[in-house]
Amino acid sequence: MSRVVRRPRSAVRRPVTIAVVAVLLLAVGYLVAAALVPFAPASASTTAYAAPTATLPSLSFPSYGATAVEAPDFPESLRTSGDTKPRSIASISKVVTALVVLDAKPLSRGQAGPTIAFTPEMQGLYATYLAQNGEVAPMPAGLRLSEYQTLQVMLMKSANNYAGSLAIWAFGSIDAYQKEASTWLTAHGLDDTTIHEPTGLDAGNTSTATDLVDLGQLALANPVVKDVVGTKSVTVPNVGDIQNSNKLLGMDGVEGIKTGTLDEAGACLLFAATYERGGRTVTVIGAMLGGVDHDALDADVQRLLHSVADNFHVVTLTHAGQSFGTFSTPWKDETDAVSATASEVLVWGATTVRAKAQLDSVTLGTKGEKVGRVRFTITDHAPVSVPLVLEQAIPDPGIWWRWTNPFQGA
Repeated sequence: MSRVVRRPRSAVRRPVTIAVVAVLLLAVGYLVAAALVPFAPASASTTAYAAPTATLPSLSFPSYGATAVEAPDFPESLRTSGDTKPRSIASISKVVTALVVLDAKPLSRGQAGPTIAFTPEMQGLYATYLAQNGEVAPMPAGLRLSEYQTLQVMLMKSANNYAGSLAIWAFGSIDAYQKEASTWLTAHGLDDTTIHEPTGLDAGNTSTATDLVDLGQLALANPVVKDVVGTKSVTVPNVGDIQNSNKLLGMDGVEGIKTGTLDEAGACLLFAATYERGGRTVTVIGAMLGGVDHDALDADVQRLLHSVADNFHVVTLTHAGQSFGTFSTPWKDETDAVSATASEVLVWGATTVRAKAQLDSVTLGTKGEKVGRVRFTITDHAPVSVPLVLEQAIPDPGIWWRWTNPFQGA
C-alpha cells in the first residue's frame, strides 16, 4: 500500500512569495527610477524678427559751393554736397584764432581772464583792415579789455582788428601766430585746413566743408567759445554795443557759430543747432560755403536744418512681452521667451535693424525667469541687448506623467 508524502505548506509558498517580492521590488524600482530620472531640456526655437522700417526725407542741400552736415553723436551720419576741394573760408578763420589763443591763454567758463592793454601796434590794425574793406570795431587809445571781452568783439562782430590784436597779444606777432595755428591744425587732424593769418581777409585761409564740421565740434567742446558764439548781443565798455553777425542765432535751433564773407569765398556759415528728439538733446553741426549772399545762404541753411531735423526718429526695437522664441517640453507644455522690457533708440537717417535671439538651456522654470537675451544691431548705433524671460512657468509635469511616460523626458 502506497503512501502520499505531503510537503509542508511553508515549502510551497516560499517560491511564490519570493516571486511576488521580486516583482514588487522591480515595480518599486521602476517607479522610483521613473520618478527620479532627470528631464532633458525643453526644445527651444527662435522666432523670426520683423524689423521696423521708416521712410525718411532726403536732405535739402544747396546746388552751389560745398556743404557738409553731421550729427556728432550718431556715427557715420556725415553727409556732404558739392565739391570737396579746400575753399576760402573768410572769417570762419576766427574760430581757429579763438581756439589757438585759448590753448595758449586758457579760460574757464565764467572767467574774464587777464587784461589786454591794446598797444599802438594793435591800434594800427584798425586802419590796415579798414583799407581792405574788412570789418573793424572801435579801439580807442588806452583801451583795456579782458581776454573774454576781446573774444566777444572778435567772434560776435567779426572785428578783424581784434583778431589781429589777440594773435599779437598771445604770440607776439602775426607770423608767430601762423606757426602756432599750423601746429594746432595738425595736432587736431584738420589736414585740409590752411591758416595764414588770424582774420580770414587772406583768401589763402582755406578749408573743406568736412574739416569745418570737425572744427565746429572742437569749438562747441570749448565752453568759452560756445558761450561767446551763442550770445546775440553784448555791450563792451569803450567799444559799444556788439551784435552777433550770425542772423540765424536762436532760429530753428541754431546756437552759433560763425559767419564768413569775402569776395573769393562768397557767403559762408559754420553753424550748429540743437533739437529735442526722443527725450534727449541732439546736436547738428554743418558748414555751407560759396553762397551768393547771407540772406540766400541763411534760407538754404534753414531748409537744410529742417530736413536734418526730420531725419531724427525713434525706432522701437521691441515691446515688452514680445516673443523671440518658444520652449516646448516632452509633456507638450509650451511657453514663449519674451522681452523683459520695451526698448527703443533714437537714430538719424535711414536705419537697418537686425535681431539675434540667444536662448538658454531650460528644463523647468518660473514665470519671468531670465532665459536668454536678444541682441539688436542698428545702423550707425551701438548694439542693444534686451533680456528674455519666460512668459509662463514651465512646471514639473508630476509623478503620474513620469510613471506613464517612462524615460521620455530623458
